[in-house]
Amino acid sequence: MHKPELLAPAGNMEKLQIAVRYGADAVYLGGGAFGLRNLADNFTLEEMSAALEYCHARRVKVYLTVNSYPHNEALERLEQYLADVAKMPFDAYIVADPGVIDLIREISPRRELHLSTQANTVNWRCARFWQKQGVRRVNLARETTLAAIAETVARTKMEVEVFVHGALCISYSGRCLLSSAMAGRDANQGECAHPCRWNYHLVEEKRPGEYFPVLEDENGTFIFNSRDLCLLEHLPAIVASGASSFKIEGRMKGVNYVASVLRVYRQALDEYWENPDGWRCRPEWLEELGKLSHRGYTTGFLFGEPRTVGQEYHSAYIRSHEFVGRIEEQRSDGSVVVGVRNRIRTGDILEFIGPAMRSDSLTVERLLLLDQQGRLSESDTANPNQRLLMNLPFAVEPFDLIRRERPGTA
Repeated sequence: MHKPELLAPAGNMEKLQIAVRYGADAVYLGGGAFGLRNLADNFTLEEMSAALEYCHARRVKVYLTVNSYPHNEALERLEQYLADVAKMPFDAYIVADPGVIDLIREISPRRELHLSTQANTVNWRCARFWQKQGVRRVNLARETTLAAIAETVARTKMEVEVFVHGALCISYSGRCLLSSAMAGRDANQGECAHPCRWNYHLVEEKRPGEYFPVLEDENGTFIFNSRDLCLLEHLPAIVASGASSFKIEGRMKGVNYVASVLRVYRQALDEYWENPDGWRCRPEWLEELGKLSHRGYTTGFLFGEPRTVGQEYHSAYIRSHEFVGRIEEQRSDGSVVVGVRNRIRTGDILEFIGPAMRSDSLTVERLLLLDQQGRLSESDTANPNQRLLMNLPFAVEPFDLIRRERPGTA
């Protein structure tokens, strides 16, 4: 048995660097088209080259998403795109459409292929079919149970990738038509508008203009709104199933999400691998995941159909903390430069987090703004895109993040 890979999303270069810093063994990213997250920042060809160099220098693998379902009019552009990336040393392409696979085989016959969850693989025979087509790894649909994961591994000997954390769809692993019908944005072309997250009310046909809330929640109803997946507590069982890769969803999420989820799963996986008999899910890990913006957690289909635990009917998101800044530079005199992402005021209690579940807190007594010319000025407020110079009573490093508790959540 090999230690499972921890696979993280990289929606842009900053998120990729954060993912590497916080413990990813591999990252997945996309270009401006032909992936399933075209609305993320994504990577230009030049940025892809820089990302590959950055990751490979740190022994982190990079997978390129080419997992959309292109129509005929897009095939010429796809062929040119695949030719453009053909010489780049990606460790694998993530694919779904058989026609795309066929085209990749013509242009890059030696490229390792990983089958996307978009292909909706829920049984071992389907996985074995793709294995015969030369696919090295299959990312099983989120609807697959733990028993089915283990059986697929046993019967195919393929690498099996499993989502362990992140958003869930109300449609088979993302193959949803709601976005196309309601917003004219095709989810299967990477442009999902997420209508399953919108507010909905009930209208009676003879009373047009009268909107009745389906639920008692003042925010409306979220009848399509699945809870988020969190399989941390069941990590030993997933390792025992033989899964090769633990995947974290979230190329559209922010750096705080990527860092916080990764540092939890990194420590949990490492501790289990070092001492499986003595492993336990630490309360502080679950507390950390609870600080992220999420829609309540569920184990999804891991133990069968979720039934009453699958939907989050009460509100859109749980948000106890907010991301406010990042350590950008550490100076020789011990001071640090902070890039501000959300307004910071004197009196705020800030929490500084880094890899290995390290965190420290302080109350802001003074704010020193640092302009582009290196001049300092004192203020009681720092706004987004400004920079601060801070002297801290504890050690921090570049790429450490700063957050604070949201008012009213204590």
